[in-house]
Amino acid sequence: MTEFPTPTAEYKQGKRNAFTRFLDGVEWLGNLLPHPVSLFALLALGIVLLSGLLGWMGVAVTDPRPAGSPNVAEDGMIRAVSLLNGDGLRRIFTGLVDNFTSFAPLGVVLVAMLGVGVAEKSGLLSAAVRSMVLGAPPKLVTVAIVFAGIISNTASEVGYVVLIPLGGAIYYALGRHPLAGMAAAFAGVSGGYSANLLIGTIDPLLAGITQEAAQLIDPDYTVLATANWYFMFVSTFLVAGIGSLVSIYIVEPKLGPYDASKADPDVLDEGMMQPLTDTERKGLRWAGVALLGVLGLMALTLVPEWGVLRNAETGDRMDSPFFDGFVVWILIFFIAIGYAYGRATGSMKTDRDVIDAMSAALSALGLYIVLVFFAAQFVAFFGWTNLGAITAVTGANFLVESGMTGPVVFFAFIAICAVINLSLGSASAQWAVTAPIFVPMLMLIGYAPEAIQAAYRIGDSTTNIITPMMSYFGLILAWATRYQKDLGVGTLIAMMLPYTIFFITTWSVFFYLWTFVFGLPVGPGSPTFYNPS
Repeated sequence: MTEFPTPTAEYKQGKRNAFTRFLDGVEWLGNLLPHPVSLFALLALGIVLLSGLLGWMGVAVTDPRPAGSPNVAEDGMIRAVSLLNGDGLRRIFTGLVDNFTSFAPLGVVLVAMLGVGVAEKSGLLSAAVRSMVLGAPPKLVTVAIVFAGIISNTASEVGYVVLIPLGGAIYYALGRHPLAGMAAAFAGVSGGYSANLLIGTIDPLLAGITQEAAQLIDPDYTVLATANWYFMFVSTFLVAGIGSLVSIYIVEPKLGPYDASKADPDVLDEGMMQPLTDTERKGLRWAGVALLGVLGLMALTLVPEWGVLRNAETGDRMDSPFFDGFVVWILIFFIAIGYAYGRATGSMKTDRDVIDAMSAALSALGLYIVLVFFAAQFVAFFGWTNLGAITAVTGANFLVESGMTGPVVFFAFIAICAVINLSLGSASAQWAVTAPIFVPMLMLIGYAPEAIQAAYRIGDSTTNIITPMMSYFGLILAWATRYQKDLGVGTLIAMMLPYTIFFITTWSVFFYLWTFVFGLPVGPGSPTFYNPS
């Protein structure tokens, strides 16, 4: 029998270096792109020019949604809409300001940062970070950050606006590269978007879209909000483990030692590694009291039958003003605990101190606000021209024409969803367009809508972290430049690409094993196969 040589340390190092060189190449190519603000401006201009060409060519695809549905044309076609004509230019001119002010993440970030600014300026965040990380095992900190990022999705956008910058602060406090901490948090919050221990606000939304698509084949078919809960619950631990390993053994070694000379001096706190003082401990205790008070108030508005923030019509807790307006709770939470800490330590004495803290927090978002203006135009133009919907339908049609019918079809399905997600970042918007194609098609070859939806969520999550089309990508980039002033789009994409590669491969294999090898349901009462009889 042929003896195969045992891989040597040099061989393993060579393999690691090869992968590192690949990431270096991605970073180099990405950083050839202009400044992110200029990039979005050029992309917006490019969409206008491309729409003119495709509109002139009459590019169109068949709309998979039922006739009579909202936004479905009378002839059942999705056509490329030109912005390079009189109507298009008038729409651009009159919509420029609204595109900016109605860009959803902008308001969320500004409101949340008012509260976070109070907690930061009072000294609470610094003290809380030090109390958590000083003396903690480095690898355990990484696991905690990724895991916290995944479960933060239950609380809407809190992971994006709070946890990702906190990840950078925690790593900096430990003397590690802060971008690695931000990457770990970003991977959990956005790369693991669909995994969670609890049912989140996205679950009923996707289930409703899946049910409508399934009823094209079976008018009586129902899909519950809990349709994917088993699979997503277990996926939380899978994604947390993979994300932590990638962070520890790939991303952080590639970034290397941190060079503080590249940072904005305002973010570097020389006291971050100092032990807590008695005054700070007192402040944390009072912040804890304030935290309990806010949690009690939250419970009163949601738990009782008469809870004022439950759905007024149905009494539902998930589909309710409580979660729809969760950013308000973020604001209240951080103002309450930040001010309680500040009063106890003497760092905040009057309302003027609170106002100054809020002003300082918003003044640090200057680059983000400029970036959002151009990003909002790009996203709006992309939607107006129908190019995102055309891309989605084209990708779905490719899968239909491939002729695959066995379980392996789900690998292709997940890959196509991941590619579509690069240009159509909203989970619900993408599924609204593609579900009427994928769900009936896969039902007809014997697969249940619940399993189809679970597979879709893998593809939708894993490329969030490498596409500028993701709504919060600009915010992450703006925060990262505080630690590395010359950071480019390529650096951020190359830093996150290993997560995407490992997430999509391991998560897809796990889905295949879960559903088709072990025969486990993806959720309560959720079949894997569809039997019309």
